[in-house]
Amino acid sequence: MPSPVRFTLLAADPSTQARAGLLTTPHGSVETPAFMPVGTQATVKGLLPDQLVAIGTRMVLANAYHLTLRPGESVIQQLGGLHRFMGWDGPILTDSGGFQVFSLAERRQVTERGVSFRSHLDGSAIELTPESAITIQEALGADVAMCFDHCPALPADKQTIADATARTVRWAIRCRDAHRRPDQALFGIVQGGAHEDLRAQCVEQLLALDFPGYAIGGVSVGESRAEVLRAIEATAPRLPTDRPRYLMGVGRPQDLLEAIARGVDLFDCVLPTRNGRNATCLTATGLVKLRNAVHKTDSRPIEENCPCPACRRFSRSYLRHLFLAGEMLGPILASLHNLAFLHRLTAAARQAIQAGTFAAYLNGTLELLGP
Repeated sequence: MPSPVRFTLLAADPSTQARAGLLTTPHGSVETPAFMPVGTQATVKGLLPDQLVAIGTRMVLANAYHLTLRPGESVIQQLGGLHRFMGWDGPILTDSGGFQVFSLAERRQVTERGVSFRSHLDGSAIELTPESAITIQEALGADVAMCFDHCPALPADKQTIADATARTVRWAIRCRDAHRRPDQALFGIVQGGAHEDLRAQCVEQLLALDFPGYAIGGVSVGESRAEVLRAIEATAPRLPTDRPRYLMGVGRPQDLLEAIARGVDLFDCVLPTRNGRNATCLTATGLVKLRNAVHKTDSRPIEENCPCPACRRFSRSYLRHLFLAGEMLGPILASLHNLAFLHRLTAAARQAIQAGTFAAYLNGTLELLGP
């Protein structure tokens, strides 16, 4: 069955592994590298779809585990699918629920069949298997569905990671066999921790399944920054050049740039919106913490020359006031700014790759951002 999602490589930086490409989906195209805001419950918290489009968002992410609990995939399917349900016309990627195998560790039990959870909402029993994760995502109707994988918490010994990696491959085969929806692509997920041999073995086995895209999973689960980079370096160069490469759960600007330099195309993370809700803003010279007293009479925007709604019209002083007064506009504006910042960051990286100057852009930007 031909894939409804295609990736076209447009440029490669001569001195790094950075790539610029075009991801084409049934609901539009996405220039890469690109950041996908997280809309776990079919909404990017506090933000309207039109606002997301205006700041440069082209693709968003939602979560199958959370949506099967509330409102239920059958409700969303009955109302025309996830795009219509959440009022988003662009591409959508759904996470299978594999991350909850890690994040809800105290509420779940893993077997070869799948994962049994206790709902974080009401404690009711729920089981996710590779087959049911696919059924849910097909009902939701996202452009890209993810395989159900076993993401172990770190630190963990190598045998534990090896067992989870082998299970991830076995589950990927079951996901592939269960997937039927012709207008939805299914991406595989590479596990293996920071172990190059496990990553290499997992890539080799997943490539035999011929997925139209591949994700680097098992990062942002308790490992060091150096371990994240080792995981990327052990994975990305082994993946096909004509398929998109998606790094799951990474959103710190410095980490995005380091991953782009190593050949990653797509990213998602709750960091920009979570930071925004907590009065912390991303800028080219580091973090701005709006609650700090130094901003009490600061007339400057969050960041000079930023075209986002927060920076175009409002001062740091006003934004600080909103947060101290508990007004919902503060988190909305800070979230818009943070997402706009990451979209501008990846757009600038894309332009530098196409111009053959990414290495200089990388070094200069990392120097300004700081450690």
